[in-house]
Amino acid sequence: MINYFTRNQGIISLQSGKSPAVEDIIWVDLLKATEEEKSHIEKTFAVELFTRQESEEIESSSKYVESETEIGINLNFLRKEDGNYINEPVSFILKDKVLITQREQEYKTFSDTYRKLRTTKPEDGDDVYLVLLDTRIDFDADLIENITDQITSISAEMVEDNDLDREVLLRITALQESTIAIRENIVEKQRILSAILKSRLFPKEDYENMRIMIKDVSSLLDHSSFNFERLEFLQNTFLGLVDMEQNRVIKIFTVVTVIFMPPTLIASMYGMNFQHMPELDQSWGYPAALTLMVISSAFTLWFFKFKKWL
Repeated sequence: MINYFTRNQGIISLQSGKSPAVEDIIWVDLLKATEEEKSHIEKTFAVELFTRQESEEIESSSKYVESETEIGINLNFLRKEDGNYINEPVSFILKDKVLITQREQEYKTFSDTYRKLRTTKPEDGDDVYLVLLDTRIDFDADLIENITDQITSISAEMVEDNDLDREVLLRITALQESTIAIRENIVEKQRILSAILKSRLFPKEDYENMRIMIKDVSSLLDHSSFNFERLEFLQNTFLGLVDMEQNRVIKIFTVVTVIFMPPTLIASMYGMNFQHMPELDQSWGYPAALTLMVISSAFTLWFFKFKKWL
């Protein structure tokens, strides 16, 4: 599908399907475009669209390409699937003040940008790209805030819940992975913005807006780093609480074992098969042995409490 955004007498309009007059177009958005649609755009605007393989390249040289007439940019957009964040490539081409975007997924960033264009009224494709990027940065900020809320929730659970289980640790690990993915995505935007600032083709009047966006991106990186530190702290706290619980259990077993050691010693002594053990022939022998066992256990228990080991 191809969506065309045109600007005519200051009014931004959206058209789909048949291409309008080229001179009015400021943005061409290709969503799951067919080969026929791609060929039509390449011929109409004299550009070469990115292939799927090119858009997925991880080298810095593949993320930003600039020639004498156009700028090519490949960015990864985060998409949540089954609780995990997945990177999907989105390609941008800026040529002759027209923005061409290629994507295979529907993103809230694009639908939000659609609505913003009617109020921001961009002059050309360069302005549209900045609106898109700014909208995406706001989306990244929402992702980080969501991670922060989840971290706060886990922290409260660890304070209130005495029965910690492995699910808490798995949630912390999942949040760490999500934070890493978001951070990598933001760093990528920072590099792209820095590269655009050095571009000869991008209008200089937009530089101030880009510097503000770079500051926003830097603050998001700081916030994501803080979240990662909090997650590490929660992970260490969880492991410390688990160790304390294990030590408590081991301590209980140790105390119980030590308390029953004297009675066990006494019972084993009288279990020996010697002929000359006078207590065995006395009527008071059995009660005396039991009493001695109870006293030895009670003394051991008192000694532990006296030493404040219990």
